[in-house]
Amino acid sequence: MMRSLYSGVSGLKTHQTKMDVIGNNIANVNTVAFKSSSVTFQDMLYETTSGASAATENLGGKNANQIGLGVTTGSTKVSITSGGSAETTGEAFDIKLTDSQHTNFFIVNNGTQNLFTRAGSFYVDGNGNLAMTTTGYMVQGWQVDDDGVSIRKDTVSPLRIMSTANQTSDPEATTHATASGIVDKNSDAFTSNSDTGYIMSLLLYDRLGYAYTAKFSVKQENKDTGLYNVELTSLVNNSDSTGTNLITKYIEAGNSAGNLFGSKTKSEAYSKSVASGVKSEANAGTGTGATTTNGVTLSYTNNGTTSQINTSDAAVTYDTATSQWMVTSTVGGKQTSVPLGQFYGLTNAQISEINAKAGGTTAAPALTIDANGNLTGTLTTNYNELKFNPTDGSFSYVGAEGSKSVQLNLSALNMSISGETEGPFENIDFDFSQTKNLDNNKTSTLASTRGAADGTTGLGKKLGTLTGVSVDNSGKVYGSYSNGNSTLLGQIAVAQFANASGLESNGDNTYSATLNSGEFDGIGVEVTSDGGSMTTGELEMSNVDLSKEFTNMITTQRGFQANSRIITVSDTMLEELVNLKR
Repeated sequence: MMRSLYSGVSGLKTHQTKMDVIGNNIANVNTVAFKSSSVTFQDMLYETTSGASAATENLGGKNANQIGLGVTTGSTKVSITSGGSAETTGEAFDIKLTDSQHTNFFIVNNGTQNLFTRAGSFYVDGNGNLAMTTTGYMVQGWQVDDDGVSIRKDTVSPLRIMSTANQTSDPEATTHATASGIVDKNSDAFTSNSDTGYIMSLLLYDRLGYAYTAKFSVKQENKDTGLYNVELTSLVNNSDSTGTNLITKYIEAGNSAGNLFGSKTKSEAYSKSVASGVKSEANAGTGTGATTTNGVTLSYTNNGTTSQINTSDAAVTYDTATSQWMVTSTVGGKQTSVPLGQFYGLTNAQISEINAKAGGTTAAPALTIDANGNLTGTLTTNYNELKFNPTDGSFSYVGAEGSKSVQLNLSALNMSISGETEGPFENIDFDFSQTKNLDNNKTSTLASTRGAADGTTGLGKKLGTLTGVSVDNSGKVYGSYSNGNSTLLGQIAVAQFANASGLESNGDNTYSATLNSGEFDGIGVEVTSDGGSMTTGELEMSNVDLSKEFTNMITTQRGFQANSRIITVSDTMLEELVNLKR
């Protein structure tokens, strides 16, 4: 009788164990990447009351007589290869592992050892490391190689994706430019404004990331043959509040503008008449303070103050103290010096450019004022020819026949700007093959852009700041920067086990390797090695099946109830035995 009592007790214990497992499964129904467990029972030792005997000629063999001693827990199996459903979160660092066998695991480190998890809820901590949101364990992966474009797949280490070095992306110098659009021979730029022509601007960057604006003047040489010329007129640092033209500075240092841009040179007389509001009077007439009858007296009144110069002895000078262009002359027996620009409606920068083209410097100006009051000089222009086919308006060449591009030789500026040959500027290949000479209702649309015609080569970039981080399907982490760069910051590695069910659960959604799971080699593998991938903005949900758990709960309850009846009935039988003696 006692055997059945102990069998019932073992049945109660094992069913209680199963109920504990079911309860844990249901409690973790909403735990990220939780893997449900199941219990397998096995019978215990048997008491053999008689052994088996072999058959003889006269008698058949007999089986052994055995009485079971109850039940015990055979194993608790984790359903590790059954994946949970996907939960969309939209968070950049919520990552779901997608693999057919569900045997890939993120590698995390608790400070002393590597652990493994399917819960991909991560964040970036205060030190810039990718870590688990629940425990702070640091996510392990591979670092970027020295070349900056490949991954070094050696021992896994913490992924510090927001280090100081990753906060910025190096600038790049512009090395290509493209001119495109329509040159209309009848546009106003070539008819009513022939002095300046059609102005085209180009934004470019140097090696340090500084932005510059280069301006080009396109002038019409022969409208019938489709011949134009393109001249580089200015280059200004966009962060320079003074607007200094580096081309002028380069020429004043004794260099030729042709070194920068232009295969051809031409000289032409320049004459700028006085601006409106300037009074011109013959000295022989009513000219105030005239000391000679040659030339004219120019008068300019501003805010009640009248300035005068006498063209008979007027000389153009540059005042280094005030950085202004001046004109000096003798008026009323006294030598006077007044700003030159107010008589001709020119800024100091414009006068510097005109003077440089005339071959002069601030120390030795090349501009003069003639007896009639005109500002004059002989200007030298370096330019490239731009030729179109007069038959269909298609592009023919620029610079020289057969050439579709010309070189903007900005490296020549390095010595004059930085004092070194290896300065911030790089040469730019300027492609004009995308231009056409067509009728566009007297409107030219010619424009220039950074980069080659493919839109990606040689654009140049300013210094970029980190604006975002993303993870692709292979686990590679990329940083996005304000200058358009995308830089590889590292790669999340995964661990694979031959027997993932053999991993030991540690709590905190983590597992550790055991002798039966297989050891982790410290390197890991790429998630795509077995066809898997990583999906951002999603988390793996628990794989607990509530319908299955509730069914198991019912059968466990009935099993527990039945085993309790074994004890009850056994007790009743013992009671009857005791009652035999009254």
